[in-house]
Amino acid sequence: MKVVPATPKGLAEAVAALRDGCVVAYPTETVYGLAVDPFSGAALDRLFDIKRRDAAKPLLLVIGELRQLAPIVQRVPAEAWPCMDTFWPGPLTLLFPKNERLPSRLTADRDKVAVRLPACATARALCSAFGGALTSSSANQSGAPPARCVDEINLAGVDLAIDGGLLPESPPSTLFDPVTGEVLRAGAIPEAALRHIRPLPIT
Repeated sequence: MKVVPATPKGLAEAVAALRDGCVVAYPTETVYGLAVDPFSGAALDRLFDIKRRDAAKPLLLVIGELRQLAPIVQRVPAEAWPCMDTFWPGPLTLLFPKNERLPSRLTADRDKVAVRLPACATARALCSAFGGALTSSSANQSGAPPARCVDEINLAGVDLAIDGGLLPESPPSTLFDPVTGEVLRAGAIPEAALRHIRPLPIT
């Protein structure tokens, strides 16, 4: 695994690798993630194999700017805008109706795709340099502890890593469906904060 700094030159090397179908590790505001081109079936296959990830589990995407939503979502529901305005950039992953062009493997045949605009400047810069959304699956085998630095990325098959230093301990991003009001994964954004923005069903 080649390690490059989080500099314009390092990001350019990472983008070149992504365009060649490679798997790139990079820092986010929570843990190190694994990026591939979400429109490349071969790259997605490599990512699932490297992580030994269950094909029934979808992958989430990160974007560098709001305009990068257009190629990956069918539309932005009205209920999503208050969440985006309040918590993006940040550790809130939202479900959107997916663009039909996305490979079915990415979403595990579901009709929604999970997307986040991360707070980590390096992650956003990588997406912007690439020119579109990238996958963001934690840089570890499924079930193993996530990596908080490049030295903890022990995955055969990762081609390149962007060194963002040691990340502080953090819960994962909160996964939220703004239309149904369902929190699918508790995380860094507490449910109470989401309930303040959009009333959630009382269970």
